[in-house]
Amino acid sequence: MLCHDEILNKDANFHFIAIGGVGQSALAKILLQRGYSVSGSDVCDSKYLKELKALGAKVFIGHNEENLPPASNVVVSSAIKEDNPELKKAKNLKLNILHRSDILQILSSDFPVFIGFAGTHGKTTTSGLASYLLTKIKASPAYAVGGIIPGLNTNADASKDSTVFVAELDESDGTISKYSPSILVINNLEADHLDFYKNGLDDVLKTFKNLIASLSNDAKIVVNVDDTGVLTLLDKIADKNCLEKIVRFSAKSNLDKNGFVAKNINFNSNGAEFDVLQDDKTLGRAATSLKGLHNVYNVLAVIAALIEAGYDFNEFHPFVKDFSGMGRRFQTVFKNKDIEIIDDYAHHPSEIKATLKAASDYKTKCGKKRIVAIFQPHRYTRLKALWNDFLNSFTDCDLLIVLDTFSAGDSFDEEYNSLNFVKNYKEANKDRNVCYTGGSIDETIAAVSSRIEINDIVLTLGAGDITKMGKLLGESYEGN
Repeated sequence: MLCHDEILNKDANFHFIAIGGVGQSALAKILLQRGYSVSGSDVCDSKYLKELKALGAKVFIGHNEENLPPASNVVVSSAIKEDNPELKKAKNLKLNILHRSDILQILSSDFPVFIGFAGTHGKTTTSGLASYLLTKIKASPAYAVGGIIPGLNTNADASKDSTVFVAELDESDGTISKYSPSILVINNLEADHLDFYKNGLDDVLKTFKNLIASLSNDAKIVVNVDDTGVLTLLDKIADKNCLEKIVRFSAKSNLDKNGFVAKNINFNSNGAEFDVLQDDKTLGRAATSLKGLHNVYNVLAVIAALIEAGYDFNEFHPFVKDFSGMGRRFQTVFKNKDIEIIDDYAHHPSEIKATLKAASDYKTKCGKKRIVAIFQPHRYTRLKALWNDFLNSFTDCDLLIVLDTFSAGDSFDEEYNSLNFVKNYKEANKDRNVCYTGGSIDETIAAVSSRIEINDIVLTLGAGDITKMGKLLGESYEGN
């Protein structure tokens, strides 16, 4: 791999294939802000592309070999197929072809402090909250996050005065091993992305163990010791130097040394409040508008990371309550006196359980009648690998509506698909209401809306195009 100075020389040009993706666009924006020439292509226009074009990027709609400048560093993600015409031409021209993780690694190395948020769940929320808080206290952070940050209205930024860099570190394809954060946050670890991690959690833990071993001696690893996957990882670390880097956080245990604790947690209709303790000393009480116990962990993880990075709890914690959450994370997309529709990115069994538990607590606080969960499985490979876990994920909903699986490039599975999932769910949960709609999002609106009743909380769950469902349902409901 080429080194930092070879890539980021003053005359460097960068061409991003699928530049409109949330990860690709974040890196492209930072490069533009730092004065580099950026071009890219994608299949359709988007809010990310509009921002990049305003900053001077040359953007093409559609992938075509003619889009490729003759002398560029070509940036791809793991989603780019080998038959992409721009990638094929780049190989023929023997251009530098860099994975997006290579660019993120190179950019992050320019900052004295690099805070990386990792783990199976919560990366976007934690990295977004950290970026938001640092911006609010005028710390001028640079950041690359997997979604639009509320109040900042962007997924990335890089001030010329930035000394701290915040990023979401994706483990899905193993490229997380390239990074060298000075503060690494691991919120939780589970088996996921099983198309890459063939041996499930064992392979995930091996990747994180190797990452920790590669970090500098003065790095800190902030970990959630209430998570069984994280505890299993810690059990696998025998190196004393690695263990000395560990900073623990918990919402269940007392940690009197090198640890952060959330105590006296109070959930309410607005979110949650809790006392924050460091090394058994109370720092103060934090309030968040984010709902559910999983978001208490998310907030506590950010608090611990920022304190370890040298920031003052009393300076940043008043802004925690103002953070309304990242898009598609328990996001209300429609609400009137009769129903509320909430969209959530949850597509893994643990995420679904946490989201539905938060919805159940919310239902109790606000006096709603039912929770209707509309679930679009994401990838046949994930549905197959976690089949039984998915079957046991919906105990906190009153009605489950299952849409066709969003393939995300997977081939149709004759056995592990949405229709058979509903059949299995009915067999295992004879007393629970479930139905299968089939069809596209647009085709299922009528079937779904006919099942919604007054005083329902409706959740749309999944990582595919189900994000369109909430708005369409709201429009349908208003039209009746």
